[in-house]
Amino acid sequence: MSQLRATKPGLLVCTAICIFIFLYLRNPAPEEPEEEPTSPAVVECGFYPDELCSALFEGKEAALQIAKFCKTPHGSKIFAHLHRPGNCSRLSQELHFITRPLSTEEGTFSLAYVITTHKELAMFVQLLRAIYVPQNVYCIHVDEKAPKKYKTAVQSLVNCFENVFISSKREKVARTGFRRLNADINCMKDLVHPRFQWNYVINLCGQDFPIKTNKEIIRYIRSKWNDKNITPGVVQPPNSKSKTSQSHPEFTPEGNIYVSPNERFRVEPPHNLTIYFGSAYYVLTRKSVEFVLTDTRAKDMLRWSKDIQGPERHYWVTLNRLKGKNDPATGRVFRPEAATGDGCP
Repeated sequence: MSQLRATKPGLLVCTAICIFIFLYLRNPAPEEPEEEPTSPAVVECGFYPDELCSALFEGKEAALQIAKFCKTPHGSKIFAHLHRPGNCSRLSQELHFITRPLSTEEGTFSLAYVITTHKELAMFVQLLRAIYVPQNVYCIHVDEKAPKKYKTAVQSLVNCFENVFISSKREKVARTGFRRLNADINCMKDLVHPRFQWNYVINLCGQDFPIKTNKEIIRYIRSKWNDKNITPGVVQPPNSKSKTSQSHPEFTPEGNIYVSPNERFRVEPPHNLTIYFGSAYYVLTRKSVEFVLTDTRAKDMLRWSKDIQGPERHYWVTLNRLKGKNDPATGRVFRPEAATGDGCP
């Protein structure tokens, strides 16, 4: 009995050791995780990373890998920038706006832009950032029916630049129709103010985006269209004449029907004009804009345009091909070759 008592503590110790070994082998200590290679953080490359775009256009393979590490600021981030009052210098820097002419050539040749917008703030800001240079002028037509938050954000952005402004008169613009045309006219009335000096005006939609730099646009205009307008178009096709030979009601964005009160030019165009059919987009000289705003034929054409479908696709191209246009500044007749263009080649 005494011998059994002597061996009992040893058995207990042995049993405890065996249990510990069993549990250890069943649940081994977790291995140290292998250190994973760190990947470069995603960086904000700005709205218009010129070096990256050049690499993509040139077909460089590395461009695709570089692009994976770039991102465009989210719309909420843009809203955050625009809701910080009195912080224009930071906004201009963080949204990468150009703050000085990039060349002497650009500094001596100014463009004016008419931009109609009503939605997708981030896209509009990217567009403005891409085409902005301090020597140009920008008239922004914000649709009257746009949300209040959108209007406030655009106004906050515009307030940071002396050469960007909101059109003094707003329209409730439908996708097409007289109000779409009149929105451009309203901006032109603001742009011809003597304090704005520019050579050509270009109209854009808020969802457009350029594929050429400011310098490339200027060189293209000077090389092929010096003192000429770019309004692509043709004589109105026979199957389109029905759209301009009778009065058409215009559906407003609210769904109401707007019927023009104009009775004078119900059927035939004024002054026996030949109607052309073309694009709603244009590049016009300042002299041509002044002609549009002052000439009797242009004003009558505008009134007549209330009664046709898609007047913005007829108005600019028709007036551009009007012979014998007078220069509002000198009273001299424009040379036909300087007043007309057949559009982009």
